[in-house]
Amino acid sequence: MAAKIVGGCMCGAVRYESAVDAVMQASCYCRDCQRSTGGAFAPVVLVPKEAFKLTKGQLKHYEVTADSGNKVSRGFCADCGSPITSVLSGMPFTAIKVGSLDDPNQFRPTASIFVASAPAWAPHFAGVRTFPRNPG
Repeated sequence: MAAKIVGGCMCGAVRYESAVDAVMQASCYCRDCQRSTGGAFAPVVLVPKEAFKLTKGQLKHYEVTADSGNKVSRGFCADCGSPITSVLSGMPFTAIKVGSLDDPNQFRPTASIFVASAPAWAPHFAGVRTFPRNPG
């Protein structure tokens, strides 16, 4: 079966795939995502952890404790710094950064989370469910 989601980093040292579609697509406005992307939010597609497979290279990880108390491990390319994933402890998903997708047009946001942390200038998606924090 062909991969449904494929992507990688800017320099090509890291490549990945998921054979299953995203179970959720969201924009996260938490402060950690803002810092890790350099923008107002991180657009992500969530796939089951077991569906995410590296096909080339390795990710370097940086771990923080989120506002929820969960550990968040952010995976990025050690060579070019491209953000690739976020993995939250206690959740069965890998969040793939949309900017790393080969086809970022696959992104169809269904939720915006942590909007309470969004800066006043942040763009928002009309018609998308919003949550002040994590919907749980």
